[in-house]
Amino acid sequence: NPRHGGESVAEVLRAHGVKFVFTLVGGHISPILVACEKLGIRIVDTRHEATAVFAADAVARLSGTVGVAAVTAGPGLTNTVTAVKNAQMAESPLLLIGGAAATLLQGRGALQDIDQMSLFKPLCKFCASVRTVREIVPTVRKALAIAQSGTPGPVFIEFPIDTLYPYHVVEKESAPKNTPKGLFGKIMAWYLQNHLSNLFAGAWETCDLSPLPVYIPHATEDEVQRCVELVSRARKPVILLGSQATLPPTPADDVRKALESLGIPCFLGGMSRGMLGKNSPLHIRQNRRDALKEADLVLLAGTVCDFRLSYGRVLNRRSKIIAINRDRSQLLKNSDMFWKPTVAIQGDAGSFLLRLSTALKGHRCPEEWPRSLKEGEAIKEKANRAKADEKTERHLNPISVLHRVDELLAEDSIIVADGGDFVGSAAYIMRPRGPIRWLDPGAFGTLGVGGGFALGAKLCRPESEVWIVYGDGSLGYSVAEFDTFTRHKVTPVIALVGNDACWSQISREQVPMLGSNVACGLAFTDYHIVADGYGGKGYLIGREDESRLDDIIKKAQKECREGKAVLLNVLIGKTNFRDGSISV
Repeated sequence: NPRHGGESVAEVLRAHGVKFVFTLVGGHISPILVACEKLGIRIVDTRHEATAVFAADAVARLSGTVGVAAVTAGPGLTNTVTAVKNAQMAESPLLLIGGAAATLLQGRGALQDIDQMSLFKPLCKFCASVRTVREIVPTVRKALAIAQSGTPGPVFIEFPIDTLYPYHVVEKESAPKNTPKGLFGKIMAWYLQNHLSNLFAGAWETCDLSPLPVYIPHATEDEVQRCVELVSRARKPVILLGSQATLPPTPADDVRKALESLGIPCFLGGMSRGMLGKNSPLHIRQNRRDALKEADLVLLAGTVCDFRLSYGRVLNRRSKIIAINRDRSQLLKNSDMFWKPTVAIQGDAGSFLLRLSTALKGHRCPEEWPRSLKEGEAIKEKANRAKADEKTERHLNPISVLHRVDELLAEDSIIVADGGDFVGSAAYIMRPRGPIRWLDPGAFGTLGVGGGFALGAKLCRPESEVWIVYGDGSLGYSVAEFDTFTRHKVTPVIALVGNDACWSQISREQVPMLGSNVACGLAFTDYHIVADGYGGKGYLIGREDESRLDDIIKKAQKECREGKAVLLNVLIGKTNFRDGSISV
């Protein structure tokens, strides 16, 4: 039979609505890539395996389906470890397909043969090594369902090379080169033939390709009712919205309407940035610590009490606290130390907010509370805006640059955040225009997500303007993907690089504490020329270009619409905007 296992993989992926497979090609996985292309699944090859996984992660976040990456055995897979861990901590449903040595050769010194399963078991919800061709369809179906169930996350399937190639190819490679002689030779030949027969037995029998049911935990009616009573009595409630609020099955627009109906002031984090649009009276961007001290009720909707909330220490012990999270360990993190939930619900945050809003129809938070928070925010933002007018000792003021970019962003823009100091400033200044229009690595704080996230975002939403906000340090991880943007033609993006020739987020603490800038210094490198070399368009922007910065940004947007990936290499100076921020 000329069929091969790669076709079975492709058929299951197509049946599950997978549109893209991200990869860096290798012989172990070629049958999967070829079969996917024949079935209309787009193969997008990158310049690093981590980028392929980051791109699949972005597709998962933006499309509500499972993102898929396929890489070759050994070093191909080890190159993905950081990206897979990032997906695990960001709770992104992702399928990693890995090649492997032939079943009979594993552990015998074959090319690129290592114990891959041990590497990925701590990182993935599900790991499997396919041992026969007939296992492919049920294994892939199971993996895709597990990736989306409960708390979403990455899954891994290892495909030994002899489960993917046609029978006649595998037979030729596994058969003895010479006619076996003697009893041992005949036993060995019988064993190999028997193994081969079992490998392909039942391989092409008709089987179900459709998606398996996905389990999503939900709050009980009693839990929702108890929360209704708490919220209805609160005078100063606050909602802290995390990335889980954007997960399927609840559309982000429905979550937004529920929040607007409740009228409760919201602090948005992770993927929920932009949930309330650009200028919502309910979206509070500043003074979170002060608001939490004053609040009499705090609703943690997919938000975790980790370092981002000082492990729960910022919560007022007198406040009523409602926590909802799909993952029980995240739901109760540090509750044995610094905070105690009044109600803790293991369930889906988005659907919970809809049910809460419906039950509280007609009830709204007292308007003077969000108004007072907005007034405090206006004072803080005015002070921040004043910092944009300060002259830096050299080059451009990064705060001014970010404000000007934000003012010119298209309404459908997606912002990808990849960096430390410059990106930390951007998080305060740049405002996503709508739900799921901000992509950052999440709790793992991974550098290098930029190229992959932008690639996945542009493919999911080709009509959107995709911006990568890079620090000059983080740019080094994925600047080679400008080659990918150029080769695939329909993926032009704009990269905004804050180039201060320094790992500033580290240097800001290291120098005053330890008296040395060792390993923190970079150079004002000509990154714009690198972009040109990869087929994009680069611009160097310094202080002498300040008066025409808006024109350069508009020109970059025009070139991007015309199909060119653009890099803005902006030389920036130092400010005290982020003094006191932490790097560890």
